[in-house]
Amino acid sequence: MNYGTSDQVHVTVEIPPLDERIETKLRTYSEILARWSSDKVRLTGPKDEDTIWKDHVRDSLYALELLPHSGRLVDVGTGGGLPGLAWAICRPDLEITLLDSQSKKTGALESIVSELEVENVSVIWGRSEQLALEEREIYDLAAARGVSEAGIVAEYLSPLVKVGGTALSIKGPGYREELAKIKGQWDLLGLDYPRIFDYVNGERQGFLLAFPKRSHCPEVYPRRPGKAEKKPWWEAKK
Repeated sequence: MNYGTSDQVHVTVEIPPLDERIETKLRTYSEILARWSSDKVRLTGPKDEDTIWKDHVRDSLYALELLPHSGRLVDVGTGGGLPGLAWAICRPDLEITLLDSQSKKTGALESIVSELEVENVSVIWGRSEQLALEEREIYDLAAARGVSEAGIVAEYLSPLVKVGGTALSIKGPGYREELAKIKGQWDLLGLDYPRIFDYVNGERQGFLLAFPKRSHCPEVYPRRPGKAEKKPWWEAKK
């Protein structure tokens, strides 16, 4: 796929064709999420199965074309396993780590993964700042959906991604203001300007910000938990 050469270039993406077996498992995943969200741990905003399918599970599938041909992926702040578990169902050839800082959610995810019999997934309870100390720059792609604004997410993801890999932030229309704050300083994290992909899922317009990893992320990143939000890296030296 042509990623383009500018952060102003948009490429529209669609969900690739899925075979019946995979779609059935994705629907089952939606059912399980609805059950957990109603009875046990709130893993998604909505509780009804149809909304979970459309706004969360299906919404995660637009990024499938951006995933690497092989390798290791990590989903930071995965919550109910989105997008990482949906990707794992569609791409059993990939090794996918689901990371979340809330133990109740990771405990629920372990049960869901077991029920779905997905074998290419590992679930980790912890923060991205800690994982980057243990597994620095080993992932082919690191992703976050609905975690924080783009610049903050970049500090979480870049230390996890190997040079030549991709940091992927899944956003809504407000991404433009988030990017404007950075003033093109992505190289301070070892990243290139994002390649922007858009999609339409029902009434929702989504955007995939794919940051190519061009050089090693400086060792100072990630900083200790909470620092990324309190003192954004692009303002740290002001």
